[in-house]
Amino acid sequence: MLSKSLSKYIQSLHQKKYRQEHAAFLVEGAINVLELCASDYSIELLLATESFYKENARLLDKQPVRLEMVTADDLRRVGSLVANDACLAVAKTKENRFLVADADEFVLVLDDIRDPGNLGTILRIADWYGIRKLICSQSTADVYNPKVISASKGSFTRVEWYYCDLKGYLSELPETPVYGAFLDGADVHRQSFGASGYIVMGNEANGISSEVERFVSQRITIPRYGQAESLNVGIATAVICDNLRRSVGHK
Repeated sequence: MLSKSLSKYIQSLHQKKYRQEHAAFLVEGAINVLELCASDYSIELLLATESFYKENARLLDKQPVRLEMVTADDLRRVGSLVANDACLAVAKTKENRFLVADADEFVLVLDDIRDPGNLGTILRIADWYGIRKLICSQSTADVYNPKVISASKGSFTRVEWYYCDLKGYLSELPETPVYGAFLDGADVHRQSFGASGYIVMGNEANGISSEVERFVSQRITIPRYGQAESLNVGIATAVICDNLRRSVGHK
């Protein structure tokens, strides 16, 4: 049974201020925790049910961490998932390290993406399309939010991020293409992308802000053939990344 102090500590990590205070975050569910164990993250604590431990004892026994055996009810009580009968880990956050696109890569720029589920989905999409870096505005959801981590399905271990003032960041970029998603841009299906650059995705309701818009060198859009008002930003990111890879792969 979990002690009150340990339960309180784990539950506190649901809130951003305590994640920042303790430099720690929650990772929940079998997929995410197994990905975490195979990554370079430092793990502080691991809670596991008996069945999960038996299935993964060889891997878990190699982890130099405190291991607590718990019940599924314990996990639901201290975690954020409604259904979790496997495990929960507490890992240490990483330094907010400056990132920039290399000569042969594309980087996603997220301008005020507020929904944690959308951010987690974008992490997963970036991972799928081989995009390893995200540049996030200060108002973008906290990547260490449990909902973001859960939605990423382990991709948080392979994609890096840097939170910053986008206006200042973009103003210092060298001569590199900056593509931005707008309703009135060039058809992304016909867009020819360079060898590297930045793809800016905007806020769920308002799109790319005027402050960031002025740094966009090429406006792109996903053409609409039906009557829907808009696309979810995660879906839009996937469509753009897919066309990006088609374009670059055909050169």
